[in-house]
Amino acid sequence: MFLIPCPWCGERNEKEFTHGGDASRRMPSGDLQSDPDAWYHYVYERANPAGEHLEYWHHSFGCGKWFRVRRDTTTNEISESTRP
Repeated sequence: MFLIPCPWCGERNEKEFTHGGDASRRMPSGDLQSDPDAWYHYVYERANPAGEHLEYWHHSFGCGKWFRVRRDTTTNEISESTRP
């Protein structure tokens, strides 16, 4: 168990949250918006980095808001929690 600091509610148990994925990825735009390969890469292909990582989290059993967290994936230490 670890605590996640919601920007609106403060620190809460991880069980109140749903992981939303990589917050550093960008959706295809411009000419790539209609490219199926670009969308396949965006939706399905993921890196699994060890160390500090920017992620989306949803406070699903709390305020219901989305936010970004900078978390070390090896220790679960959170260094930053911000509104999206």
